[in-house]
Amino acid sequence: MKGWPGEPDMEHDVLVADGNAASAAGKPITDVIFDFGNVLIYWDPASALVARYDQETIDRFLDNDVSGFYDANDMMDGGEEPDAAIAWMGETHGEQWAGILRYYIDNFEDSLTGVVPGMRVLVDDLKAAGIGVWGLSNWEKTLFHCAEENCGILRHLDGKLVSGFVKLRKPHRDIYDEALRRFGIEASGSVFVDDKAMNIVGANEAGIRGVRFSDPRKLREILIGQGVDIPGVSSVR
Repeated sequence: MKGWPGEPDMEHDVLVADGNAASAAGKPITDVIFDFGNVLIYWDPASALVARYDQETIDRFLDNDVSGFYDANDMMDGGEEPDAAIAWMGETHGEQWAGILRYYIDNFEDSLTGVVPGMRVLVDDLKAAGIGVWGLSNWEKTLFHCAEENCGILRHLDGKLVSGFVKLRKPHRDIYDEALRRFGIEASGSVFVDDKAMNIVGANEAGIRGVRFSDPRKLREILIGQGVDIPGVSSVR
Protein backbone atom coordinates (compact mmCIF):
# COMPACT_ATOMS: atom_id res chain seq x y z
CA MET A 1 0.00 0.00 0.00
CA LYS A 2 1.52 3.31 -1.05
CA GLY A 3 1.01 6.15 1.37
CA TRP A 4 0.00 6.15 4.99
CA PRO A 5 -2.31 3.33 6.06
CA GLY A 6 -5.69 4.18 7.54
CA GLU A 7 -6.53 7.18 5.37
CA PRO A 8 -10.33 7.77 5.40
CA ASP A 9 -12.26 8.91 2.35
CA MET A 10 -12.49 12.68 2.26
CA GLU A 11 -12.98 15.19 -0.52
CA HIS A 12 -10.18 17.62 -1.26
CA ASP A 13 -10.53 21.41 -1.09
CA VAL A 14 -13.67 21.51 1.02
CA LEU A 15 -14.04 23.08 4.47
CA VAL A 16 -14.78 20.27 6.94
CA ALA A 17 -16.32 21.01 10.34
CA ASP A 18 -17.50 17.70 11.76
CA GLY A 19 -17.91 16.49 15.32
CA ASN A 20 -16.34 18.86 17.84
CA ALA A 21 -15.66 21.39 15.08
CA ALA A 22 -19.32 21.72 14.09
CA SER A 23 -19.91 24.57 16.53
CA ALA A 24 -17.18 26.60 14.79
CA ALA A 25 -18.95 26.52 11.41
CA GLY A 26 -19.54 30.04 10.13
CA LYS A 27 -17.42 31.76 12.79
CA PRO A 28 -14.85 34.33 11.64
CA ILE A 29 -11.43 32.90 10.79
CA THR A 30 -8.64 34.50 12.82
CA ASP A 31 -5.86 31.96 12.29
CA VAL A 32 -4.77 29.43 9.67
CA ILE A 33 -2.54 26.51 10.66
CA PHE A 34 -0.58 24.83 7.87
CA ASP A 35 0.96 21.40 7.56
CA PHE A 36 4.34 21.56 5.78
CA GLY A 37 4.86 18.56 3.49
CA ASN A 38 2.88 18.86 0.23
CA VAL A 39 1.05 21.91 1.56
CA LEU A 40 3.75 24.58 1.89
CA ILE A 41 6.70 22.61 0.51
CA TYR A 42 6.87 19.56 -1.71
CA TRP A 43 8.04 16.34 -0.06
CA ASP A 44 8.77 13.47 -2.44
CA PRO A 45 10.69 10.58 -0.82
CA ALA A 46 11.37 9.04 -4.23
CA SER A 47 13.50 12.08 -5.13
CA ALA A 48 15.96 11.15 -2.38
CA LEU A 49 16.42 7.66 -3.86
CA VAL A 50 16.71 8.11 -7.63
CA ALA A 51 20.49 8.45 -7.62
CA ARG A 52 21.06 4.91 -6.34
CA TYR A 53 17.89 2.83 -6.87
CA ASP A 54 15.83 1.83 -9.89
CA GLN A 55 12.14 2.70 -10.11
CA GLU A 56 10.89 -0.78 -9.27
CA THR A 57 12.91 -0.81 -6.05
CA ILE A 58 11.70 2.68 -5.14
CA ASP A 59 8.07 1.69 -5.77
CA ARG A 60 8.44 -1.36 -3.52
CA PHE A 61 10.18 0.66 -0.81
CA LEU A 62 7.34 3.18 -0.82
CA ASP A 63 4.77 0.39 -0.47
CA ASN A 64 4.12 0.21 3.27
CA ASP A 65 3.06 -3.43 3.06
CA VAL A 66 6.46 -4.34 1.59
CA SER A 67 8.92 -2.19 3.55
CA GLY A 68 7.03 -0.56 6.42
CA PHE A 69 8.34 2.83 5.26
CA TYR A 70 5.35 4.85 6.41
CA ASP A 71 5.17 3.03 9.73
CA ALA A 72 8.85 3.86 10.26
CA ASN A 73 8.08 7.50 9.39
CA ASP A 74 5.36 7.56 12.02
CA MET A 75 7.82 6.24 14.59
CA MET A 76 10.36 8.96 13.81
CA ASP A 77 7.72 11.68 13.60
CA GLY A 78 6.59 10.65 17.07
CA GLY A 79 10.05 11.09 18.55
CA GLU A 80 11.87 7.80 17.92
CA GLU A 81 15.51 8.12 16.86
CA PRO A 82 16.24 7.22 13.22
CA ASP A 83 18.50 4.35 14.31
CA ALA A 84 15.58 2.80 16.20
CA ALA A 85 13.31 3.04 13.15
CA ILE A 86 16.00 1.54 10.92
CA ALA A 87 16.50 -1.34 13.35
CA TRP A 88 12.75 -1.93 13.55
CA MET A 89 12.46 -2.02 9.75
CA GLY A 90 15.31 -4.50 9.51
CA GLU A 91 13.75 -6.79 12.10
CA THR A 92 10.22 -6.65 10.72
CA HIS A 93 10.62 -6.21 6.95
CA GLY A 94 14.20 -7.10 6.07
CA GLU A 95 17.68 -5.61 6.13
CA GLN A 96 17.50 -4.68 2.45
CA TRP A 97 14.75 -2.16 3.22
CA ALA A 98 16.48 -0.96 6.38
CA GLY A 99 19.53 -0.12 4.28
CA ILE A 100 17.42 1.95 1.91
CA LEU A 101 15.82 3.76 4.85
CA ARG A 102 19.28 4.69 6.12
CA TYR A 103 20.21 5.98 2.66
CA TYR A 104 16.94 7.95 2.50
CA ILE A 105 17.63 9.57 5.88
CA ASP A 106 21.22 10.40 4.91
CA ASN A 107 19.96 12.08 1.73
CA PHE A 108 16.71 13.47 3.08
CA GLU A 109 17.31 17.00 1.83
CA ASP A 110 16.83 15.75 -1.75
CA SER A 111 13.23 14.79 -0.90
CA LEU A 112 12.33 18.48 -0.44
CA THR A 113 11.77 19.67 -3.97
CA GLY A 114 10.53 23.24 -3.56
CA VAL A 115 7.75 25.52 -2.38
CA VAL A 116 4.21 24.62 -3.45
CA PRO A 117 3.33 27.30 -6.05
CA GLY A 118 1.00 29.96 -4.74
CA MET A 119 1.49 29.20 -1.07
CA ARG A 120 4.17 31.78 -0.24
CA VAL A 121 1.95 34.57 -1.54
CA LEU A 122 -1.10 33.14 0.25
CA VAL A 123 0.76 33.08 3.57
CA ASP A 124 1.90 36.66 3.05
CA ASP A 125 -1.58 37.80 1.99
CA LEU A 126 -3.04 36.26 5.14
CA LYS A 127 -0.47 38.03 7.31
CA ALA A 128 -1.21 41.33 5.59
CA ALA A 129 -4.90 40.81 6.36
CA GLY A 130 -4.16 40.34 10.07
CA ILE A 131 -4.71 36.58 10.05
CA GLY A 132 -2.34 34.50 12.18
CA VAL A 133 -0.34 31.95 10.18
CA TRP A 134 1.11 28.95 11.96
CA GLY A 135 2.75 25.61 11.22
CA LEU A 136 1.91 22.18 12.63
CA SER A 137 3.76 19.29 11.04
CA ASN A 138 4.82 15.72 11.65
CA TRP A 139 8.60 15.70 11.17
CA GLU A 140 11.60 13.85 12.58
CA LYS A 141 13.50 16.33 14.73
CA THR A 142 17.04 15.77 13.42
CA LEU A 143 15.88 16.21 9.82
CA PHE A 144 13.78 19.32 10.31
CA HIS A 145 16.76 21.63 9.83
CA CYS A 146 16.78 20.61 6.14
CA ALA A 147 13.39 22.26 5.73
CA GLU A 148 14.05 25.28 7.91
CA GLU A 149 17.37 26.10 6.24
CA ASN A 150 16.26 25.56 2.65
CA CYS A 151 12.57 26.56 2.60
CA GLY A 152 12.19 30.25 3.37
CA ILE A 153 8.39 30.00 3.45
CA LEU A 154 8.61 28.38 6.88
CA ARG A 155 10.26 31.52 8.23
CA HIS A 156 7.20 33.55 7.16
CA LEU A 157 5.05 31.80 9.76
CA ASP A 158 4.19 33.34 13.12
CA GLY A 159 5.18 30.13 14.89
CA LYS A 160 5.38 26.38 14.41
CA LEU A 161 5.11 23.11 16.29
CA VAL A 162 6.98 20.05 14.99
CA SER A 163 6.01 16.59 16.20
CA GLY A 164 9.46 15.09 16.69
CA PHE A 165 10.43 17.75 19.23
CA VAL A 166 7.35 17.31 21.42
CA LYS A 167 6.89 13.53 20.89
CA LEU A 168 3.27 14.06 19.90
CA ARG A 169 1.96 13.29 16.43
CA LYS A 170 -0.97 14.00 14.16
CA PRO A 171 -3.68 12.77 13.87
CA HIS A 172 -3.85 12.43 17.68
CA ARG A 173 -5.77 15.23 19.34
CA ASP A 174 -3.13 16.08 21.91
CA ILE A 175 -0.78 17.70 19.39
CA TYR A 176 -3.54 20.00 18.11
CA ASP A 177 -4.40 21.00 21.67
CA GLU A 178 -0.72 21.66 22.35
CA ALA A 179 -0.44 23.78 19.19
CA LEU A 180 -3.42 25.92 20.21
CA ARG A 181 -1.91 26.39 23.67
CA ARG A 182 1.54 27.34 22.39
CA PHE A 183 0.23 29.67 19.69
CA GLY A 184 -2.25 31.27 22.08
CA ILE A 185 -5.15 30.91 19.65
CA GLU A 186 -8.70 29.57 19.80
CA ALA A 187 -9.89 26.42 18.05
CA SER A 188 -13.16 28.07 17.01
CA GLY A 189 -11.37 30.77 15.01
CA SER A 190 -8.83 28.48 13.38
CA VAL A 191 -8.63 26.46 10.17
CA PHE A 192 -6.13 23.64 9.71
CA VAL A 193 -4.79 22.79 6.22
CA ASP A 194 -3.26 19.37 5.54
CA ASP A 195 -2.98 17.03 2.58
CA LYS A 196 -3.92 13.94 4.63
CA ALA A 197 -7.55 13.24 5.49
CA MET A 198 -6.73 11.57 8.81
CA ASN A 199 -5.14 14.79 10.03
CA ILE A 200 -8.26 16.80 9.17
CA VAL A 201 -10.25 14.29 11.24
CA GLY A 202 -7.82 14.86 14.11
CA ALA A 203 -8.19 18.64 13.82
CA ASN A 204 -11.98 18.33 13.92
CA GLU A 205 -11.68 16.30 17.12
CA ALA A 206 -9.82 19.27 18.63
CA GLY A 207 -12.61 21.63 17.49
CA ILE A 208 -10.66 23.03 14.53
CA ARG A 209 -12.17 23.28 11.06
CA GLY A 210 -10.02 21.73 8.35
CA VAL A 211 -9.34 21.63 4.63
CA ARG A 212 -7.78 18.64 2.90
CA PHE A 213 -5.42 20.48 0.59
CA SER A 214 -4.66 19.93 -3.06
CA ASP A 215 -4.98 23.32 -4.80
CA PRO A 216 -3.75 26.73 -3.54
CA ARG A 217 -6.31 28.64 -5.63
CA LYS A 218 -9.19 26.61 -4.21
CA LEU A 219 -7.86 27.13 -0.69
CA ARG A 220 -7.73 30.87 -1.30
CA GLU A 221 -11.32 30.78 -2.56
CA ILE A 222 -12.47 28.81 0.50
CA LEU A 223 -10.91 31.35 2.85
CA ILE A 224 -12.41 34.28 0.95
CA GLY A 225 -15.78 32.53 1.04
CA GLN A 226 -15.48 32.39 4.83
CA GLY A 227 -14.94 36.14 5.00
CA VAL A 228 -11.14 36.39 4.99
CA ASP A 229 -10.21 39.67 3.31
CA ILE A 230 -7.45 38.66 0.88
CA PRO A 231 -7.14 39.18 -2.91
CA GLY A 232 -9.04 36.73 -5.06
CA VAL A 233 -7.95 34.75 -8.10
CA SER A 234 -8.19 36.95 -11.21
CA SER A 235 -9.47 35.89 -14.60
CA VAL A 236 -8.71 37.81 -17.80
CA ARG A 237 -10.69 36.95 -20.93
